[in-house]
Amino acid sequence: MHTKLKELLIEELNLVDVTIDEIEDDAPLFGEGLGLDSLDAVEIVVLVQKNFNVEIKNMEEGKAAFQSVNSLVEFIQERQA
Repeated sequence: MHTKLKELLIEELNLVDVTIDEIEDDAPLFGEGLGLDSLDAVEIVVLVQKNFNVEIKNMEEGKAAFQSVNSLVEFIQERQA
């Protein structure tokens, strides 16, 4: 699921200078990591709902899920179980 999620992040967020291999599983998605911003967070919410049928209902859930690729994968897997 990590690879699929990275592919979706690159595609949906138009990260043209980033490859799958450059996105570390534990690296922060925002700030010093991928450098995503609040608009990207909204797009990730839509991306997760559209592709994994998982809803991120509020900022509390989003903050926990958006820490890294690992945390987002874990969040999706927990909600799909």
